[in-house]
Amino acid sequence: MKAAVIYENGGPGVLRYEDVPDPEAADGAVVVDTEAISIEGGDLLARAQGDQAATPHVVGYLNAGTISAVGAGVEGLAVGDRVVALNMDGSHAAKRAVPAALTWAIPDGLDAARAACVPVAFGTAQECLFTAGGLEAGQTVLVHAGAGGVGMAAIQLAKQAGATVLATASSDEKLDRLKAYGLDHGINYANESFVDAVKRITESRGVDVVIDSIGGRNLVDGIDVLAYRGTLVSVGLAARAGSEIEARSLWNNNNALRGVFLGGALLSEYGRIHAMIGDLIERVAGGELTVEIDSSFPLAEAAAAHEYAESRKAFGRVVIEP
Repeated sequence: MKAAVIYENGGPGVLRYEDVPDPEAADGAVVVDTEAISIEGGDLLARAQGDQAATPHVVGYLNAGTISAVGAGVEGLAVGDRVVALNMDGSHAAKRAVPAALTWAIPDGLDAARAACVPVAFGTAQECLFTAGGLEAGQTVLVHAGAGGVGMAAIQLAKQAGATVLATASSDEKLDRLKAYGLDHGINYANESFVDAVKRITESRGVDVVIDSIGGRNLVDGIDVLAYRGTLVSVGLAARAGSEIEARSLWNNNNALRGVFLGGALLSEYGRIHAMIGDLIERVAGGELTVEIDSSFPLAEAAAAHEYAESRKAFGRVVIEP
């Protein structure tokens, strides 16, 4: 089969389009014939600096397609079923073997590309807003990187929960488009400090929850926009450095700092997280939630897809289709 593989860490150019052996369905696993691959932030990090148990290595968390083989001990799944599959690697390929427990049925009428984009982005947004952030109706949330996958999911989920939603993005055009997803107040971080903007919008009260996927100074400054007993949720380190927070900076307003990693929650709370993601997929299929796809690339152009995803030009998701 064909796959986008790496032999070393580095920029998008390290991805090579090559033939690799077809996977087999081990006990408790299924083989999924790929119809669509969602590029996640974790995929970009894994390519750039992740561990490789062997080479060539196939990166990628999420793919969606049709089951072509079922291993011993698997119940409730059959050849021909359409599923979304999640694992730590292996998605950037025409076929993929994954544990059956890490699959979700694709409802009728939902295309594979949008289904593939749901588990990590929407699941992470749900955990950030409600499990970690404790967001309630009538409260206010600031979502950083609002035009990204987690950001767009968080805006929709927060608005539907009855919250007032603020978000940052790199252009007025993106912010205008986000209004259709529930954005109340947009902040163009290229033109204005988000700290100053939040204080202006909230009349110095601050927000109840901040969802930060940037890290670095962005995370540290998030404390300055929290309301009394507000929660700062850290879910990414795009900045990769400078994210140290002085504990005493949380004391005066009795604020909280929480971290979210969906993979860790799935391992520790499998039943709850698996069911939650299944519900989110159903909500997307039913039209209650929207997956916005910016661009689709063929698997042979995975390097170009990664480069575009890292450019921050996309409005919504970037997918790969074999």
